[in-house]
Amino acid sequence: MPEVKKIATRASYGSALVELGKEHENLYVLDADLAGATQTGMFKKEFPERHIDCGIAEANMMGIAAGMATTGKIVFASTFAMFAAGRAFEQVRNSIGYPHLNVKIGATHASVSVGEDGATHQCNEDLALMRTIPGMVILNPSDDIEAKAAVRAAYEYVGPVYLRFGRAAVPVINDRPDYQFEIGKGVLMREGRDLTIVATGLCVSSALEAAEKLAADGVSAEVINIHTIKPLDEEIVINSAKKTGRVVTVEEHSIIGGLGGAVAEVLGEKLPTKMMRIGVRDTYCESGTAAALLEKYQLDGAGVYAQISAFLK
Repeated sequence: MPEVKKIATRASYGSALVELGKEHENLYVLDADLAGATQTGMFKKEFPERHIDCGIAEANMMGIAAGMATTGKIVFASTFAMFAAGRAFEQVRNSIGYPHLNVKIGATHASVSVGEDGATHQCNEDLALMRTIPGMVILNPSDDIEAKAAVRAAYEYVGPVYLRFGRAAVPVINDRPDYQFEIGKGVLMREGRDLTIVATGLCVSSALEAAEKLAADGVSAEVINIHTIKPLDEEIVINSAKKTGRVVTVEEHSIIGGLGGAVAEVLGEKLPTKMMRIGVRDTYCESGTAAALLEKYQLDGAGVYAQISAFLK
């Protein structure tokens, strides 16, 4: 078999900013002393006059981004997810969300696949935090192609957007001519009749791998890629749940408040369905390689398959 191409979505973020920067002079990028890690250094190299290093002062960076947005500039404020959603939550809520300003938050190094940086940097709570902010759009792309499309869509959208990117290289799974990205619209990756797997971010590839293993057991699994956590595509989730009668959510995030919470809320109100949430189960994770941690917390293909098999029994 040919080797699967893998690219970290944080790298996709950096290259997408460069391409957009060539097209739009009103695009500015802020960073909190992490341009190398967030990959916004690519933009800084091309457009040094439109890149501002705010230092290790993430809350202040969000305030600067808000102020610049009021002058008509479109700003991408970039740092690790732990600092963007965690440390600067108040500023994001009050200075960006409340006035509904046109600021884009590029949050990299999210969740378990941060790996060796450990529990303090493995933000498994950011999607839950951002979901609570009224009017905040949340994008969590699954691969390089989707990440680049998400950055462009965020630029074109008028209002605050939280974009989630990863540190680890992930398989390119959307390399096809008919691929289209639209905020708020889920993508049917695989049709099935026995079970619906709703996945987001790097876990979409894990879900597809699990679906292949389930097929060998005679289980037909439908796989849906939810790249927009908010607003959630309720229609695609409900229609699939009606067809299969069982739903499993898969995310590299706490099972509390993220994709699993969003899907459970929708089904609980509109179509009570037997379901299971796969993700980080109310714990702080450990330090280790991304691959080892994804295996330990059963977020790789084999782990997702094992959990779904137990659920079906």
